[in-house]
Amino acid sequence: MRTTLLLLALIGISLSAVVKQNARKSASLRAKLINRPSSSSFREGTFSDFLAQQHLARVNAIASNSAVASQPFIDYYDDFYLGDIGLGTPYQNFTIVLDTGSSNLWVIDAACTTTACKGDPRSGYKKHQFDTTKSSTFVKTSQPFVIFYGSGDCRGYIATDVLNLAGLVYPTQGLGVSTTIASVFGEQPMDGILGLGWPALAEDNVVPPIQNLLDQLDQPIFTVWLDRHVKPAEDKLGGLITYGGLDNVNCDAQVDYVTLSSKTYWQFPITGFSIGSYSSNTKAEVISDTGTSWIGAPAAAVQGIVKATGAKYDFRNQLYTVPCTGTYPDMIFTIGGKAYHIPSSEYVLDLELGGGNCALTLFEEQGGGFGPTWILGDTWIRTYCQIHDVGQGRIGFAKAHHSEI
Repeated sequence: MRTTLLLLALIGISLSAVVKQNARKSASLRAKLINRPSSSSFREGTFSDFLAQQHLARVNAIASNSAVASQPFIDYYDDFYLGDIGLGTPYQNFTIVLDTGSSNLWVIDAACTTTACKGDPRSGYKKHQFDTTKSSTFVKTSQPFVIFYGSGDCRGYIATDVLNLAGLVYPTQGLGVSTTIASVFGEQPMDGILGLGWPALAEDNVVPPIQNLLDQLDQPIFTVWLDRHVKPAEDKLGGLITYGGLDNVNCDAQVDYVTLSSKTYWQFPITGFSIGSYSSNTKAEVISDTGTSWIGAPAAAVQGIVKATGAKYDFRNQLYTVPCTGTYPDMIFTIGGKAYHIPSSEYVLDLELGGGNCALTLFEEQGGGFGPTWILGDTWIRTYCQIHDVGQGRIGFAKAHHSEI
């Protein structure tokens, strides 16, 4: 990924108290590692090696630290959606993951000199690190900062400084300044994460940015629209977050809401799921999460999807595959009495696996009996715009519009 392109990731356009933030879809690291040697210095077929390293990192993290992981679901090695923010006085610009599945803001300390903090040379992306000595409004605290993810962790300290999010400014935003980060973050075109979840999910009692900015918005809502693209290994401008209003251009006018069952993640119940001949009417808890690329499902539903599509498991790359040219039934979720269809054009993905095979954007969710049993990631969100109603504690869905597929 070229830095010059990433600088175009976001433009904040302030229209009264409704602010729109363009989001850039990153290339899938999974796709690059599987089969993209010509456009990247990553060696072909290294995804299985990468997975082995990540599993080892998880084992070591569990063995060395007894803290409860606050982000047990998220592995940031697939495509995700990026935007730019400004921090400090004067502003320093950062490209961050826009993540509704977490609640903290963090960036990388300029004092960190590891390969991960600087950016793995193979990724083609050099990190923007926060030089705290150059900000006249920066205030460091004595509070340590640690967040654990599925692929590793980031550690540092809590500070406050001026935040500019698409033209919305908050003078004393709490953030994590990371002095060490997991290696997976060094391989991705990101300088940090901006969580759009609820305060109860935030580490160290830091107030999430969206909560601090609510008073500046026309309405206490934000709408996420993610565009759909054919090639997951390409970088594209691929989404829009509208703070303070609905997205009337990219989303249908009809919005159906459901009350949240937990104000941590954007969590709500489903009362049914079906695909082909498989059907379940079991009530289940799910979350909508821009930080997860695919759909995480419980084991029984995964097996139902596999049977309905005839999918085979690729042990090397640890994913399910189907012939790219096949015809497959919709996934159907029942939410608030309404059926929501996910077409196969969204959940069957060409990762250039070879042999005419495509991947199902599906993984088995292993929550250990705690928390939500489904994660509705970008596969779901690209099909339906997500209207996050902070004021009324609910989430709405509207059919998304796309130019591709």
